[in-house]
Amino acid sequence: MSDPRMKIRIGFRKYWLGSFAALGLVVMPANAADPKVSNIQASQRAGTRLVDITYDVIDPDSPTLQIALEASDNSGASYLVPIVTVSGDVGHGVKPGTGKKITWDAANDWPNNYSSKMRFRVMASDVWLPSRGMVHVPEGIFTMGDERVGGARVLRSIRLSGFAMDRTEVTHAKWTEVRRWALARGYDLTMGLGSGTNHPVVGISWFDALKWCNARSEKEGLEPVYYVDAEKTQVYRTGDVVATPNWGTGYRLPTEAEWEKAARGGVNGWLYPWAGSDEIQTALLNYRSSGFERTTPVGSYPSNGYGLFDMAGNVTEWCWDMWENAYPPGSAVDPRGPTEGSPFRHVRGGSWADRDGEQQVASRRSNLPDTRNPSLGFRTVLSQGQP
Repeated sequence: MSDPRMKIRIGFRKYWLGSFAALGLVVMPANAADPKVSNIQASQRAGTRLVDITYDVIDPDSPTLQIALEASDNSGASYLVPIVTVSGDVGHGVKPGTGKKITWDAANDWPNNYSSKMRFRVMASDVWLPSRGMVHVPEGIFTMGDERVGGARVLRSIRLSGFAMDRTEVTHAKWTEVRRWALARGYDLTMGLGSGTNHPVVGISWFDALKWCNARSEKEGLEPVYYVDAEKTQVYRTGDVVATPNWGTGYRLPTEAEWEKAARGGVNGWLYPWAGSDEIQTALLNYRSSGFERTTPVGSYPSNGYGLFDMAGNVTEWCWDMWENAYPPGSAVDPRGPTEGSPFRHVRGGSWADRDGEQQVASRRSNLPDTRNPSLGFRTVLSQGQP
């Protein structure tokens, strides 16, 4: 009988013996404890390309956790093997305990590949609370750009710190809730538009989005990100100002790199935010060919590998970065775009009004920061280390 490892060409059988502690993803408040992962083991089922990963996780002060699985094919130098088709104790709502199990379908996510240097790591997070409506995007390296997409043909190796991102675009209801609080405290936020309370807020300028981020931060007891002065003493609350950011504090717009990594859902190389096909799929997004002529409620379509909804379709989304025509060559760590040049700002992700090509994760466009239109919204992020 032939060797099943050679037949299925994946080679995990003797390379899981070490265990990997969970990374310290966040800094918790002083009275909270980080989750701890231990006893990670992996084994490939005989005659299949299914891989079972078991682990233990403890956390004395969190009833549920967010669990993420990553895989490396180069002894842990990078964790870029696509992990999408998983089941078991993974994702949101996993209870701490022993003997937890994840099953990965390598045949679906990584066909016709083999490595004798496989490594796995399981990461647990208790910070991105459901009450914030956010999910964790883990730190690590990804390939930004796509040789098939105009303006993004330069491929860059980007290392990003971990961050949390809103699972959905900011809804009209959430916008209104924060706006009401903010108007009583000196903000001048616009009403915003929306086709329903659970639809994305639209008609929001880049300036509006920055001020709303600050208001949300203050409302939730976090330090605002955007200031009107270089010394970062005057919080940005009114007017149209190219603000000075205090990175690593409260809610903010994602950088272009953060947005693209999040949209890819942990998988490199595909044109859209889903793995396994480079074809547009009407059942997976709201775009020009879907038959709608407006937004749909957030979360109406399946999420990507990180649990993020509508990373293609519904509305385009503001990013922080100043526009640049093409990516500069070379690798980068936590890039934030140029600091001078064009007045335009990046927008990412296609909308209900856009065609196929504009839905691709590497597609790049821009608008003037005072632009407001019915297909343009945003979502926010929190830097790693925020409570």
